[in-house]
Amino acid sequence: MRRSVRYSSSPLLASKTPVWRSKFIVACLALCFVGLGARAAWVQVVDRDFYQRQGEVRFARTLELPANRGRILDRNGLILASSIPAESIWAIPEDVDRDPGKLAQLAKLLNMPLAELNKKLANEDKTFVWIKRQVDVPVARQIAELKIKGIYQREEYKRQYPEGEAAAHVVGFTNVEDRGQEGIELSFNKELGGRAGSRRVIKDRMGRVIDDYGDQVPPVDGKDIQLSIDSKVQFFAYQKLRDAIAYNGAKAGSVVVLDTVTGELLALANYPSYDPNHRENLTGEQLRNRAVTDTFEPGSTMKPVTVATALELGRVTPQTIIDTTPGRYTVTGSTITDTHNYGVLTVEGVIQKSSNVGATKVSQRLSSQEMWNTFTALGLGQKPQIEFPGAVTGRVRPWKNWRPIEQATMSYGYGLSASLLQIARSYTAFAHDGSVIPATILKSPESAAGTRVFSAANAAEVRHMLWLAAGPGGTGQLAQTVGYSIGGKSGTARKQAGKGYERGKYRAWFAGMAPIERPRIIVAVMVDEPTRSIYGGTVAGPIFSEVVQQTLRLMGVPPDMAVKPQISAQEIVEPVSEEHQP
Repeated sequence: MRRSVRYSSSPLLASKTPVWRSKFIVACLALCFVGLGARAAWVQVVDRDFYQRQGEVRFARTLELPANRGRILDRNGLILASSIPAESIWAIPEDVDRDPGKLAQLAKLLNMPLAELNKKLANEDKTFVWIKRQVDVPVARQIAELKIKGIYQREEYKRQYPEGEAAAHVVGFTNVEDRGQEGIELSFNKELGGRAGSRRVIKDRMGRVIDDYGDQVPPVDGKDIQLSIDSKVQFFAYQKLRDAIAYNGAKAGSVVVLDTVTGELLALANYPSYDPNHRENLTGEQLRNRAVTDTFEPGSTMKPVTVATALELGRVTPQTIIDTTPGRYTVTGSTITDTHNYGVLTVEGVIQKSSNVGATKVSQRLSSQEMWNTFTALGLGQKPQIEFPGAVTGRVRPWKNWRPIEQATMSYGYGLSASLLQIARSYTAFAHDGSVIPATILKSPESAAGTRVFSAANAAEVRHMLWLAAGPGGTGQLAQTVGYSIGGKSGTARKQAGKGYERGKYRAWFAGMAPIERPRIIVAVMVDEPTRSIYGGTVAGPIFSEVVQQTLRLMGVPPDMAVKPQISAQEIVEPVSEEHQP
């Protein structure tokens, strides 16, 4: 028979617990609840903002909603730059599936060495790392199909440039953050870029969006920018420049095409160039927009300016006799020479034959201040007011410091410097009835208001001299074109090296206009270090000819002369070369 046990007889249960102990336990519990309540009040009421910020730092994120960058258009509305959707690939390194096969496929799709991909994923302490920015959408879809854990995508925009290297120096490009770095992309970055929007979200530790909170700010897309550039003229000018540089064994070159009515730049071409869609291994030589950033001694293209100044001040007439015999002239111990002894010339003949001696003798009828006034009125020595980055000032020294020999050399383009854009703009004074007009790279269909430098009559006289210079017996015979009368001035200038000149290195120029009676365009050409021939008339003249003919045809300007050109290359027995020594 089992004996029952009386638990109440246990000494432990039978002992009485002191009242103070139970009260102490209850008090401790009460204090705990009071502490928790106080802490909750502190977190929820007193220091709420601090803890709210801490929570947001850990889990709340502001996602940028990128704005669609504005387009860059040519004067006819053709696209020069636009944005297309692209995906950027990023990762959380500690979460990435390290399957070698999948990572190898990912690296291949990204056109990236596997070692480089592994290097990006090596630091597992990071919670975010970019793998590759702005991947084409079809590639991004293939990456998504791999379903690699820890690899994510973010929608962005990628810039596209349909005209490639032909318009690269005009349009420029953006960086991976969609900010302008060169050209119009840089000049109008604010207008093109628009304003990004924002979206507040809650994310988990895996970087996944759990929910939205707060107000969403929509993005404001950038504005379109319409340029004065004609993409057809731009492409043709670039193509002819590139071919001529190859033919003449030259180093580089530029072409500027300017509308003489509106001041609009129709083309601004440079070679060498680059493809803004593929910018790997770019060099400074490729990036330089030589037409606006490089300055040179313009050589004989300055002689019409010297003669126009003398005409305007009444010191000479077109028929004033200038004796250049015997083809040499000494100024304060320095000898100025011509390539030939041209003997007695009229002022018209000085331009036609490109006589340095003749230009010097014309300049001696002027003061240094009078020449300086004209140079500066034409914009030389001043920064062009154009909507474009990097436009340079050039150099025209203060007239008070000119020595007699410096005044003489400046009359035929040595001792001062200018960009090709500045030379093209200065010639608007001859094409626009004596008024120099501002140049613009934005579409501006209205006639430009100019600043008068010469009278309309004197501007017409200089145009006639430029027509003679490009005609029989002139230095620019190869600039003649089919169907249009032209006038222009060649130049051949030695390249500077420190305080002297580089031996055997030259720049060949040609600047002119067409049609000559009522000019519609100005075309200026510069070729750097030609080797097949060094003379502006034979190197730059043919480029001028082809660009003029194509541009006027595209503009719908009717021919003003017989279809047969005034002069053909076969009729030139011995090209007359302008003097190229300082």
